[in-house]
Amino acid sequence: MPDKFRVGLVQMSATPEPRENLERAIERLLQISAEGAKIVCLPELFQTQYFCQREDPALFDLAEPIPGPTTARLAEAAKRLGVVVIASLFEKRAPGIYHNTAVLIDGDGSLRGIYRKMHIPDDPLYYEKFYFTPGDLGFKAFDTEVGRVGTLVCWDQWYPEGARLTALQGAQVLFYPTAIGWHPDEKAQFGAAQFEAWQTIQRAHGIANGVYVAVVNRVGFEVGDIRGNKVQGKGLEFWGGSFLADPFGRVVAQASSDREENLVAEVDLRLLEDTRRNWPFLRDRRIDSYAPITSRFID
Repeated sequence: MPDKFRVGLVQMSATPEPRENLERAIERLLQISAEGAKIVCLPELFQTQYFCQREDPALFDLAEPIPGPTTARLAEAAKRLGVVVIASLFEKRAPGIYHNTAVLIDGDGSLRGIYRKMHIPDDPLYYEKFYFTPGDLGFKAFDTEVGRVGTLVCWDQWYPEGARLTALQGAQVLFYPTAIGWHPDEKAQFGAAQFEAWQTIQRAHGIANGVYVAVVNRVGFEVGDIRGNKVQGKGLEFWGGSFLADPFGRVVAQASSDREENLVAEVDLRLLEDTRRNWPFLRDRRIDSYAPITSRFID
């Protein structure tokens, strides 16, 4: 395995047409691989606009099996370009059972594994519990051509337990495909604090675990216009801000908040080793004292 490799984060917007979004994503894979990226992550549910802004049974038709047509197209691109691809898809597992699933496709085009989003939000304009069954595969790390990595999805990023359990399986980079943005009514008062909290919690995962953290968000304003089905409402402004943080939480690259970008930055595994030697948080954990963490609340 190489000591250094470049990661690519595709910060993109979405049109109402899933097929167009897939082709745009594959074109971006071509671009970002030409910039030297060897492992590339796409935003959460990149094939569609963020349809969870409303509850509509017809939108389950957007889902597909894994493996399926989209994984086949992504595998073809990964093999042709020689890059590892991480992509969040709307998975149809069985009638009535759907997941928000990240697929990890290796540089030879093989499906290395899947991760099903564990934490499912239910907030105004983020009605994900209507669509997604909570993941049942646990937190996972995968060996790839560039190294051992883990992927979680969006709402998972707020939970240190998921980051810890993935890092403890040897993941050197935690990837977070994401779809997060501002409510128009909240942006003026809370927008800056929301963005700072979002970035801070994920930088903290890097510090606490001595790993790189790679976060890729969508960008642009959406009202959930899926295949021309417009929604009445104020919509969401996705704040972009995709970034890579090193094992001590330093942001080494960050995208803008208002435009599509390909972000490419280097991972140096020697820095990971050096950081853990000097800040040995994993060594000093009191694993004999953490059993109560499995309680909902300690009364």
